[in-house]
Amino acid sequence: MILNQIIFSKKAQGKGFEEDKTSEKPLRSVLKALSWRLIGTLDTLIVSYVLTGEIGLATSIASIDFITKLVLYFFHERIWNKIKWGK
Repeated sequence: MILNQIIFSKKAQGKGFEEDKTSEKPLRSVLKALSWRLIGTLDTLIVSYVLTGEIGLATSIASIDFITKLVLYFFHERIWNKIKWGK
């Protein structure tokens, strides 16, 4: 799905289609999601460790949190990117 959007975007640009200046490219959304999740996961790891006192359990919690919230953030960004309100 992401690759289809990236490929379609490059093909459309090459065929003279006008680029949408108000929309982010999917790759930008992915990189934003990754950078934000690294910060969020570090926070989750620290909080989980403080609450449980076990680094293994805290790491497991942070790992699951990283994956699920990365996916949720990406789709959240893509949906908001389609909303014209406030642009």
